[in-house]
Amino acid sequence: MPDYNDDTALALAVQGDQEAFGVLYERYVGRIYNYVYYRTGNHHDAEDLTARVFYRAIRNIGNYQDRGLPLSAWLYRIAHNLIANWHRDRSRRPEILLDEGLAFYQTPEHPEVTLLQNEERERLLKMIRHLPPERQQLLILKFMDHLSNAEIGQVMGRTEGAVKSLYHRTLLSLRNDLGELIASET
Repeated sequence: MPDYNDDTALALAVQGDQEAFGVLYERYVGRIYNYVYYRTGNHHDAEDLTARVFYRAIRNIGNYQDRGLPLSAWLYRIAHNLIANWHRDRSRRPEILLDEGLAFYQTPEHPEVTLLQNEERERLLKMIRHLPPERQQLLILKFMDHLSNAEIGQVMGRTEGAVKSLYHRTLLSLRNDLGELIASET
């Protein structure tokens, strides 16, 4: 595959060049998958929704309009909308996955350490999943995709100051929730 920069690959993809779209896919599929995974909580749905994101993107790339935002903002917006639909559909017909949560378990060298780490990770993910969707999105973009506040603002359609404020409120909320959880366990 050619080594296009994002602007060149995007310009060619908009004109119908599938190889250029492939370059963009390879560049962004991991980040979009991580975002979707942390919003859904299981690998099967994350794989399915990630595929749908890129299916929609390739189907609509010819209509893409540069509004001064990075391509990733467009892809995250598609993912956000699909996840919102997924949550809405899922709330109408809940299902129980037998293997949910098993992805974190590996053959450990020290089983007790791994078990504690997995329990802590699951507790934190559960707390995060109870946050409003925009706060979940913020945390995923910040800690999983390592985006700056300015980049997060572009993805979320907010100013950098609004992102900082939301981030601060989110961390305070998580700290309070964690304090309540610890107090209830003792």
